[in-house]
Amino acid sequence: MDHTAYTEHQHQHQHQQGQGHDHGSGHGHGSASWAMAAQATLHCLTGCAIGEVLGMIIGTAAGWGNLPTTLLAIVLAFFFGYSLTMRGVLRAGVDLRTAIRVALAADTLSIAVMELIDNGVILVWPSAMDATLADALFWVSLAVSLVIAFVVTTPVNKWTIGRGKGHAVVHQYHH
Repeated sequence: MDHTAYTEHQHQHQHQQGQGHDHGSGHGHGSASWAMAAQATLHCLTGCAIGEVLGMIIGTAAGWGNLPTTLLAIVLAFFFGYSLTMRGVLRAGVDLRTAIRVALAADTLSIAVMELIDNGVILVWPSAMDATLADALFWVSLAVSLVIAFVVTTPVNKWTIGRGKGHAVVHQYHH
C-alpha cells in the first residue's frame, strides 16, 4: 500500500471510529505538545547518539583524523536515525519504499539540526576534537553536546509536528 493510499485509509478509519482530527493533540495540523516534541527528539537523539558514538569509536580507534571521523559519525547518525524510524513504520505493514520516504520526511530536518549542534559544540569545545577514547573529555564533551542538541532540536520538532510534518508523518503509522 503506498503512502497516499495508506494515509487515506487512516483518515477513513479515524472517521469511522469517531476520532477525526484532533488539532490540539499534535497528531495533525495545529499545535503540537512539548511532550510529543520531546519524545520525537528523544527518538532522533537515540539514532544520532548510536551513529555518533559508533563513528567516533571507529574513527578514533582506526587513528583517522578529525574530518573523516566526524564525517563517518554524521553518516552513521543519519543511518541509525532513519533506521529506527523505518523499523517502526515497516511494522505498520507498509512497503520498504514508503518506509524510506516516511523516514526521510520525518527525520531529515531533526537529524540535520541535531548533527549541526552536536558537532558544532564539539568543534568549539577546547581540546574536544583531540580527545581520545580513553580521555574523559571525549565522553563528557560528547554527552554534553548531545544534551545541547536535544534542547535545541526539541522546538524544531514541535514546530514541524505542529505543521503536520516531521514526526507527525510517522504518527500516521501508529495505531
